[in-house]
Amino acid sequence: MENLISLVNKIQRACTALGDHGEGSALPTLWDSLPSIAVVGGQSSGKSSVLESVVGKDFLPRGSGIVTRRPLVLQLHKTEEGSREYAEFLHLPRKRFTDFAAVRKEIQDETDRETGRTKQISSVPIHLSIYSPNVVNLTLIDLPGLTKVAVEGQPDSIVQDIENMVRSYIEKVYQQMREMLIAMLIMISTFGKMRYHMLICVNLQPNCIILAITPANQDLATSDAIKISREVDPTGERTFGVLTKIDLMDKGTDAVDMLEGRAYRLKYPWIGVVNRSQADINKNTDMIAARRREREYFSNTPEYKHLAHRMGSEHLAKMLSKHLEAVIKSKIPGIQSLISKTIAEIEAELSRLGRPIAADDGGKLYAIMEICRSFDQIFKEHLDGVRPGGDKIYNVFDNQLPAALKRLQFDKQLSMENIKKLITEADGYQPHLIAPEQGYRRLIESSLTTIRGPAEAAVDAVHSLLKDLVHKAINETLELKQYPGLRVEVGNAAIDSLERMREESKKATLQLVDMECGYLTVDFFRRLPHDVDKGTTVLSYVNMVCASLRHLIPKSIVYCQVREAKRSLLDHFFTDIGKIEPKRLSSLLNEDPAVMERRSGLSKRLELYRSAQAEIDAVAWSK
Repeated sequence: MENLISLVNKIQRACTALGDHGEGSALPTLWDSLPSIAVVGGQSSGKSSVLESVVGKDFLPRGSGIVTRRPLVLQLHKTEEGSREYAEFLHLPRKRFTDFAAVRKEIQDETDRETGRTKQISSVPIHLSIYSPNVVNLTLIDLPGLTKVAVEGQPDSIVQDIENMVRSYIEKVYQQMREMLIAMLIMISTFGKMRYHMLICVNLQPNCIILAITPANQDLATSDAIKISREVDPTGERTFGVLTKIDLMDKGTDAVDMLEGRAYRLKYPWIGVVNRSQADINKNTDMIAARRREREYFSNTPEYKHLAHRMGSEHLAKMLSKHLEAVIKSKIPGIQSLISKTIAEIEAELSRLGRPIAADDGGKLYAIMEICRSFDQIFKEHLDGVRPGGDKIYNVFDNQLPAALKRLQFDKQLSMENIKKLITEADGYQPHLIAPEQGYRRLIESSLTTIRGPAEAAVDAVHSLLKDLVHKAINETLELKQYPGLRVEVGNAAIDSLERMREESKKATLQLVDMECGYLTVDFFRRLPHDVDKGTTVLSYVNMVCASLRHLIPKSIVYCQVREAKRSLLDHFFTDIGKIEPKRLSSLLNEDPAVMERRSGLSKRLELYRSAQAEIDAVAWSK
């Protein structure tokens, strides 16, 4: 079981190194899901002395007022008998402290580095690991002492600030309770209904065990630790009460009612401790000797003799270690569920943010080309119907163009009255002798010329739709959202290409109309009977040509615009990009600093969660 506490210790250290210590994070925080023991008490309640008794070393800063100004995550590691005791700080990973007076000084210095040499507080924890054969495997979080008034040099809000910090630890629960419930529902087939119900009850409890430190020579009703623990844990399910200063109670009084739970009942029995006196501290009394004197006090004091087997700092440490192991074991399924869900969320967000770009010019050029290919592929998918939008081009050919041709109303243009007028005008000063051929030619040409309008409009309509598809493809290319400069350049390059294609298409399409105007199909007229009405003949010919152009114009547009856009939309851009100087190349990949910072933070967090997942899985399988 010991490796369960070591596992949590390792994950807590990684969380702190990442800045994930349960406060101010927009992401799910692994820290909040880890079981922990928070040491809570008022100033001068004996918190520091209890911790030093548990460790067996004098290592905590002392003084008046608020001495603990940052949370201290104290991780105790039991080593083999005879091994040397030492301490390590997370912020000094390669330095071992064997002088515990130096440990005290480093705690003070590291606090000042975060808060300055003031009396301010900070929620950023200090991680201290102590390796000793005289400790049990245990993790405790020492929090600033609760206070009722601000002293000189502290803001008026300090009282509430400290209480808020303490609450942030002792109230912490799974952010993902709902998801964990779903995960537990899946487990019902394995565990059965009764055990399933027990698992739900255990895992929905908050993760922090409260170690409430209260002086025995103080009225329990005024205890800061009991007051706040009662508010967050009214049933006492996760609160361990510790009575300090029992030996300093007034003569004729004792703490038996409190220790036996009659004054205030908790789920777990109260534990009394006898700390070193100030005189002992001043004389540097050995901690081992202090523990021995503590045992003797409870064994030899008549009021407490019957409770001696569960009194003292040594019993407190063993009991907390055993309880923490049990809590960690019960929380493992929920932590695994949280980690799996969070890994999926982080991976999805990293995918949306895009990959970081290489630093060298070749890598940048390659990245630009890959992003452009992604954009080009999405654009083609729109044209080919894989994504929506390409069908609107067919609508131009099938509806808009025929409707525009129909609106030309050739039957009105070629009415008998207009035909006679145009033929007369075409004859000039000398009327025709046999057939008014010149008039008919001019009549047909003038009618066919009007088809240029619908043809040109069809080219413009398709051009507009292709531009819309370019904008859609740009918006759907995730990598282009990452680089605004490249997004603008690619958009401009694509639109420029479409403009060139539009001009070519317009030229080719209007040439089709001009060819029909420039050369009439003589066989059409030769096959007609001689006595047929010439007005009807002209209208029939114009309608025939119009019907033919209705099919040829779409072909010309598709060939010159749609097909070319699929084939070579960014060809000019690819040619130019290879000639760009390095500075300009880098500017195309300038990224929002906030996005870069976000990606970096997510990548580190993902590494943390994957590592935690592997560690927890290994422990779970070994059990």
